[in-house]
Amino acid sequence: MGLFTEVRARARHVVGPVLGICAVAYFAYHAIHGDRGLIAWWDLNQKVENARGVLAGIEARRGALAHRVELLSPGSLDPDMLEERARLMLNYGFPDDTVILTDEPPGP
Repeated sequence: MGLFTEVRARARHVVGPVLGICAVAYFAYHAIHGDRGLIAWWDLNQKVENARGVLAGIEARRGALAHRVELLSPGSLDPDMLEERARLMLNYGFPDDTVILTDEPPGP
């Protein structure tokens, strides 16, 4: 019986620190690998940077389209832009124009 009582006496002193270490390990693991941990934070930051790059491209495209619309507005009508759009939409051309047919639709 002496060995069993010795183990019980030492176990009382070991159980608290072991439970504390397990709790710290649990929270440390979830702080790194959890849904809101460091790895998820890094992934989210990467997605935000990618979205900012896409946003910059879209804003540049929007600016170019806004400029083209501005050129076609009645207050500042650009004759070259009007001719370009009319020829494209109506399929008109001059007799000395060279027409190159492609499979791709015309871009903006």
